[in-house]
Amino acid sequence: MSEVFIVDDDASVRSALTVVLCGAGFDVTSFAESESFLNVARSRAPECVLIDVHLPGRSGVEVLKTLNAQHYPAPIFVISGRGDIPTAVDAIRNGALDFIEKPFDPMAVAQRVRDAVAAWRNVRRDDSILSRDFPGHERLTAREYDVLERIARGASSKEAGRELAISPRTVEVHRARIMEKLGAKNAADLMRIVLGKGAGHRVMAAGSRQSLP
Repeated sequence: MSEVFIVDDDASVRSALTVVLCGAGFDVTSFAESESFLNVARSRAPECVLIDVHLPGRSGVEVLKTLNAQHYPAPIFVISGRGDIPTAVDAIRNGALDFIEKPFDPMAVAQRVRDAVAAWRNVRRDDSILSRDFPGHERLTAREYDVLERIARGASSKEAGRELAISPRTVEVHRARIMEKLGAKNAADLMRIVLGKGAGHRVMAAGSRQSLP
């Protein structure tokens, strides 16, 4: 059975998520603070992780950095309050798959976990159209490659988000980071960098499919 880790110091949150995730067919292991989670996560990878951005002793973002979440073999959601969007974006830049905003519907969270687990399994099977030798390729994370792959195929932010089980807003966070890292001025410039000189024409032909959601 697939396992999910929940890291939150709020017992009511842990309890609500445990009930719905167990009902969705997952085994659940929960942690009230970061150190016990890190001790287990370093030796055992679950199918998915849910972690609050505010934890006693160490923030969720600090936990992601300690865990080297960019290379962790499971999707990680951060749980944030409505005033924590900048922190959630920072978490995404440090390896989180996406964020879940409080207050949330536990059943909706269970569906997002199912979608993320399925997408995580499928995305690595895709045949990439990108080479790994364009300038700056070594600066991109695995998740940024996943987003860039879909941009290169002409997917909109909503379409890319559906395939990767992340929000369109998170796709845009990754897109901005990709363009910054590769020094691209716009979408056509980005495609010229990663696909070659003629790629800009294909991007321009895609037109509105490259527009923001």
